[in-house]
Amino acid sequence: MTQPELRVATIVSMPFAENTYIAQLSGRDDCLVIDPGLEPDLIVELLDAEKLTPAAILNTHGHGDHIGGNEAMKDRWPDCPLVIGRNDAPKLTDAMLNLSGMFGVGITSPPADVLLDEGDIYRAAGFELEVLDIPGHSTGHIVFIWRGAKPFYVFGGDVLFNGSVGRCDFPDGDFAQLRDGIHKKLFPLPDDTVVLSGHGEPTTIGREKRSNPFVGINATMEA
Repeated sequence: MTQPELRVATIVSMPFAENTYIAQLSGRDDCLVIDPGLEPDLIVELLDAEKLTPAAILNTHGHGDHIGGNEAMKDRWPDCPLVIGRNDAPKLTDAMLNLSGMFGVGITSPPADVLLDEGDIYRAAGFELEVLDIPGHSTGHIVFIWRGAKPFYVFGGDVLFNGSVGRCDFPDGDFAQLRDGIHKKLFPLPDDTVVLSGHGEPTTIGREKRSNPFVGINATMEA
């Protein structure tokens, strides 16, 4: 059987250089929008140019820079479900919880249509995505793993970066939780698994196991 071809476009939103991903499987005209950031016009322009219709808006977590485009997306496609982990859902509608209030911006989002838990499989646009809870950057942070072809892909939000990890100095941050989640849930994946992070360039599981200074094999155990 021919493996589906994954096509991923990246839109980098300022001022936090947050990555929004548009994920599409070949032969389809629907897609997933992962973590719509603070420049939603760029997302809409790309979708219109490619004649794509979003089948779901996925939030890895509820911080303001990752949900800033939710309202614009729902205004344009009101029937498109907004999806987030259950434990971060309160951040969508509370600017202080999602940290934007700390910057005097006050970003909020429509409430979630779908709440996800550890071990769920979310299906949309031809994807079957495994849901894993990995708190530490945010108490309700989830990641989405696609195993539909090789290499596997992780839509990882602000958990594991190319050479770094998500900040843990926010009110609900916890480095020990983040480290343990990465070690137990991400590092067992094949080394060639691609990690698409919320900021920065793509990486692989193998690279981060070998060289990440915070959680790799040579990292110290302290935060």
